[in-house]
Amino acid sequence: MARAEVVRSYRGISAANRRDERRDKILAAARRIWGEAGLTEVTVRRVCTASGLTPRYFYEHFTTRDALVLAVAEQVNEELFTTLIEASQAESGGLQPKLRQALTTYLDAIANDPSVHRILTSDAHSVAGLEELRTRAVGIVTDLVVQYSAEFLDAPADPEIRRQEALFVVGGINQLVATWLRDPRRPTADVAKLCTELALAVVNRSA
Repeated sequence: MARAEVVRSYRGISAANRRDERRDKILAAARRIWGEAGLTEVTVRRVCTASGLTPRYFYEHFTTRDALVLAVAEQVNEELFTTLIEASQAESGGLQPKLRQALTTYLDAIANDPSVHRILTSDAHSVAGLEELRTRAVGIVTDLVVQYSAEFLDAPADPEIRRQEALFVVGGINQLVATWLRDPRRPTADVAKLCTELALAVVNRSA
C-alpha cells in the first residue's frame, strides 16, 4: 500500500479529525487575538503561538494571513445570521414582532461579546476581500427581508420593486447599526424598535 493511502489514527482520532481540530484551534486563536488586540495583531506567528501549532499546520489550512482573517469574519457572520433567523422563527406573530425580535437578539449578541463588536468595526479595507464579504452579508440579509415581506404581506408586489425596497431597508438598517456600533450606549431594544418602524414604513408602502 502506498504511503499516501495510509490514514493513521492517533489515540482514536482519525487524521481528518485531527486536521479539523487544528483548523478550529487556529480559527479560535485568530478570533481571540482579533477581538482582544485588534486586526493588526493577527499575524501568522502570533496565531501559531496562541494555538500551540507550528506554521506548517497553519499553512495546511490557510494560504495567507488574510485568508485566515476572512475565515474568521465568515464564521462571525454565519453565527450572527443564525441568531437572526432563529430569533425570528422563535417569535410568533407577524412581520413586525419577528423583525424587531430578530434585530434585538442580533444587537444583543454583539453587545454581549466585545470581540464580535471589534471584529465588525475593524477597517475592512486593510484586508483584501473583507469589504466584499461584508457586501455579500448585506445581500444575504436583503434576501431574508424579501422572503419575509413576501410571506407576511397580503398584496404581492413586483419582485424587482420588492428587492429594491429591501436593499433600501437593509442599507438603512446597516447604517443605523453602524452608528450604534461606534457608540453602543443606546439600548439595543431602542435601536431595534427604530429599525423595525423605518423598515416597515418602506415595506408596507406598496402592500
